Amino acid sequence: MTAVEDTGAGRLLRGGRLVARLLLVWVLVAVELHVLDVWLADFALPLWWQPTVFALLYGVLSAVVWPLVLRVALPVAIFTLGIGSLLLLGAGLLALSFVVPGVVVANLRTAVLVVVAVSAVGALVSSLLSIDEDELFFRRAARRFRRAEDGGEELPPGVLLLQIDGLGYDTVRRAVRDGDLPTFAAWLAEGSHVLTDWHCDWSSQTGASVCGLLHGSNEDILGFRWYEKDRDHVMACAHPADAAEIERRHSDGRGLLAGGGAARSGLFTGDADHTSLTMSAVPLLTPARRRARNADGYYTYFANPVNLVRTVGAAVVDILREVSASARQRRADVRPRVKRGGFYPFARSATTVITRDLVVSAIIGDMLAARPVVYADFLGYDEVAHHTGIERYDALAVVRAIDQQIGRLHRASRLAPRPYRLVVLSDHGVTQGWAFTDRFGESIEALVGRLCGAEPRKGERGHAKPTTPWQLGPALAEASSGGGPIARRLRARAGRSPDHLHRTPEGAPGAVARAAPGVVVVVSGHVAMVSFTEHEGRVDLETVEREFPDLLPALVDHPGVGFVLVRSSESGPVVLGRDGVHRLATGSVTGDDPLTDYGPHAADLIRRTDGFAHCPDLLINSRYSPSTDDASPFEPHVGSHGGLGGGQSRGFLVHPADLPPTGEIIGAEALHHVIRSWLTHLGHPEPAPAQAEGRVAADR
Repeated sequence: MTAVEDTGAGRLLRGGRLVARLLLVWVLVAVELHVLDVWLADFALPLWWQPTVFALLYGVLSAVVWPLVLRVALPVAIFTLGIGSLLLLGAGLLALSFVVPGVVVANLRTAVLVVVAVSAVGALVSSLLSIDEDELFFRRAARRFRRAEDGGEELPPGVLLLQIDGLGYDTVRRAVRDGDLPTFAAWLAEGSHVLTDWHCDWSSQTGASVCGLLHGSNEDILGFRWYEKDRDHVMACAHPADAAEIERRHSDGRGLLAGGGAARSGLFTGDADHTSLTMSAVPLLTPARRRARNADGYYTYFANPVNLVRTVGAAVVDILREVSASARQRRADVRPRVKRGGFYPFARSATTVITRDLVVSAIIGDMLAARPVVYADFLGYDEVAHHTGIERYDALAVVRAIDQQIGRLHRASRLAPRPYRLVVLSDHGVTQGWAFTDRFGESIEALVGRLCGAEPRKGERGHAKPTTPWQLGPALAEASSGGGPIARRLRARAGRSPDHLHRTPEGAPGAVARAAPGVVVVVSGHVAMVSFTEHEGRVDLETVEREFPDLLPALVDHPGVGFVLVRSSESGPVVLGRDGVHRLATGSVTGDDPLTDYGPHAADLIRRTDGFAHCPDLLINSRYSPSTDDASPFEPHVGSHGGLGGGQSRGFLVHPADLPPTGEIIGAEALHHVIRSWLTHLGHPEPAPAQAEGRVAADR
């Protein structure tokens, strides 16, 4: 507790001086209202006493009335990226003008301008006076825990698992060197932390990595989306029902976050008791859980108008930054690049700013509550790297912003009621290159369909629409899980997300689109999966060659295809390349080994995937060029992942130096065991084998 007592931050809060701070803000807001009276033609406070009284009433509106309104209007705040909240606050201030005689606020636009200006003063005062809101929370927690723990056992150190989605090991090393990760650089320089790498599974994407990390199992997760022939269904990690089913298959109730942990902004709960912005938890929402979740994340944050204005302002800046960066890329003819217009700048700001701020606020609340393990995913870098490139300026700007928030959490952890260790990691890296469709003029779906006899469609190049960040799905779903008219409208909007439209409704066979009659192609970054639906089970090499004689020769000869996995009735699983064959059962190679450029673990990772129950008939990996360090993803991305080749397979791990060394980590399941061993080392009890509410243990 000494860290709480001795810290130099927030001096104005000591000795009962919080009242002095409130009085100071009140006086400054009153002065600002005088200034606005002069500057704004549609805002008038003609009498000397009116700014003081109006400032006091606005303070009551912000502190008492606004939080009550937000309980109903929270979906508006989330869906409009906070702008709707400003309009509602403006409407409240407009109503106040009728309460104070003589005050004139001519219209809603003027009211919103006043709200923004007043809230900005609150944020500025806090900054200038070094008032750390985190310290206020933790000082209260310290007093509460001192009372609760008199004579009790000391809590073992808690652990924050902070994931920077998609940030590869090599990019981290360069970012530390170049000053883009100053928090990491300081840790490494002082020797408090160690930087190491870990090798992803073949499916180097968030679904497989996070499920393996949190549950110690990611078997049969073939991509961010994949086709299950026995159900004629495309599983999508970004769909709540599918994410819940994936977690049901892998959870035994003893995930890393079981026993009071928290999951913030991710695909899976890890059996946490406290979740927000978590995809697999959305189908389990009830009104009671919705209220708890809002308290954990959205409501607590947006109830403070200062937070609201700060986040909305940062989001607007990020939107302008994205528009400017996209325009610079087009003017300079930077390649590779993808289209970044339409709704994307707004979706990007939701990921890089709004959900980031919500997640940080929720983590601070988790530390306030002394939760044992907290997992959070910062998705912003991955989202920007997909569309702009892995080390271009605007992608590294997002890295710097995330580093700043991690530094804030590190400082806040010193004030928490229990000690915390910070472990920062990524779920995969990213490999850059021209999108397959842009480079070769034909999507992999169209290519396979043509080779399987489909009639070419004039002008069709395949799917080229950039995907919406998946974090928007749980955000909209959680914010709109109530029963009111606003919530119902938002649920309908969330259900029309592009990532949801490809799913097969239960009991509707044949709804999955075919690339050709009886042929389904599903892509996941640098991997494409082909299934022949007229055959039950796995179709062997000999059958494919007999029924589609042009398919395999054309695929392995294609300059965008690195290798193809197929099972032979004679040789078992084989990897086909342009100039050779690798037989996985025996390890024998004929000709040039097609796996040479994909790392020393490629054969083992592919062999494991071949044993999955829903492994497709053909699994295609894009071609990686070591000389140019690029590959062409099958989705419309600049930076992508999901397969083997280049930086996408190499995540990073930054951990306290006094934790046991990791050794070589191959696969997310191995990473789970490393972190589980750290928890045991720190004194965390092994969770009891219990089943998480709303799901059953997988049959494994």
